[in-house]
Amino acid sequence: MIQLTNIAKQYRLRDQVIDALLPTNFTVQQGEFVAITGPSGSGKTTMLSILGGMLSPSAGEARVLGENLYQLTAEQRARLRNESIGFVFQNFNLVPWLTAVENVQLPLTILGTDRQVQESRALELLARFELADRADHKPSELSAGQQQRVALARTLVTDPKLILADEPTGNLDPDTKQLVLNALHQCCDEYDKPLCSSPTMIRLRKQLAVLFAWSGER
Repeated sequence: MIQLTNIAKQYRLRDQVIDALLPTNFTVQQGEFVAITGPSGSGKTTMLSILGGMLSPSAGEARVLGENLYQLTAEQRARLRNESIGFVFQNFNLVPWLTAVENVQLPLTILGTDRQVQESRALELLARFELADRADHKPSELSAGQQQRVALARTLVTDPKLILADEPTGNLDPDTKQLVLNALHQCCDEYDKPLCSSPTMIRLRKQLAVLFAWSGER
């Protein structure tokens, strides 16, 4: 599912070369839950940005979900992100003027999904994260833990094959941290999903990988 081969990232600052990520080899299989740990500045976010198709490496090859990521055009990478990759950010990145349910719907809106399907799916996920009674609240009316759960629901709304989470519990209290981590683990564990197919109901095996960055601090 994921294979990094000699991936590296450098920046030039005047006459200096800054190594943001030293050459790295890394493989993640379907269904794995992997933590990338290290101190601040060690390249965790850089690696996740490369995996998400948002930052071109200086060297090496990144194969993600069967694609040689940086051999794709920018448009093709954007479509892959929208359809198959979910992101969880430490700072939530919720749209402040949208309600919780509208924030969760947003990726489906971009994909052109039917509006009723959008709302139904978003409300289902908010209920799963115990936020059904906050569906019409804007981010400023939610606690940090509630905002992170809305962000996680938004991540899951497109049913992604890969989740990239950049220190998703960094701003949360211990109980909410555990809730978010349990939800991410549950994403890996919930493999079987029903698919209606004429003329019978069949079962699809859905496999998901989750990567998250963690500073190593408890």
